[in-house]
Amino acid sequence: MSKLRTHSLLVCDGERLPLILVHGAANSARVWTFWQDELAQRGWSSHAIDLRGHGASAAIDLGATRMADYADDVVALARTLCQPPILVGWSMGGLVAMMAATACNARACVGLAPSTPVRTFDASVALRRGIFGPEEYGIVDRDPDHQPAMADLDRAERGVALESLGQESRFARDERKAGVVVDVRCPMLIVTGTTDTQWPRQRYDDLHFAADHVSIDGASHWGLVLNRRLLGAVASAVTGWLDTTISRGRPWRSPAGRAHPGSAGL
Repeated sequence: MSKLRTHSLLVCDGERLPLILVHGAANSARVWTFWQDELAQRGWSSHAIDLRGHGASAAIDLGATRMADYADDVVALARTLCQPPILVGWSMGGLVAMMAATACNARACVGLAPSTPVRTFDASVALRRGIFGPEEYGIVDRDPDHQPAMADLDRAERGVALESLGQESRFARDERKAGVVVDVRCPMLIVTGTTDTQWPRQRYDDLHFAADHVSIDGASHWGLVLNRRLLGAVASAVTGWLDTTISRGRPWRSPAGRAHPGSAGL
């Protein structure tokens, strides 16, 4: 497996479980910059992973990378931690988190406008090898003043969004179109934004497993991770749900070893 990088921000609270943050398609851990600061202020340690071929992780041929590969990356990180994690994923990363949850022994899973899982795989959808860039999501240049998909972000926030961008696996995107079947067995929270036209609340009405739902007024798809004016509300919704859902029992210890602060390699 290619070398993965994680960006960890740890706090001195041995009772709280660690959070693994999973970025979206054509993206990287950079998108969690504000989230990690906010979580640390609330007493939560977090590990933002650069999935294989993304961000600071080693370059690979993304053309044949599958969704299961991304889930394996999250599982690999979870196995280095001293406690079972909570998984938080945005967009594609939300679906990756759902796929990895059982193998990670995750205590809970949170999807910020996640790509939706399905009950059955559609074999009629062609799975193509190749890569694509953020232009397929409406980002056609790197000028922060011309980003219609980021209408609720200020200029600095758009700059972080643009810095997070990269190439993506077309094979994995086609898999999402064909449908990824998951069985989430831990508590699940879905967070949506009222101005997110791509992944509105109603897209999750047909989930085949139990999930709680929170809607953030005024948040776009990008706003769920990068709008600092709404971050307090989003983080409060997520951490409040975690506090009422997750028991803060004795720390669980893995034989795989310990996580350590800073930017770490897997």
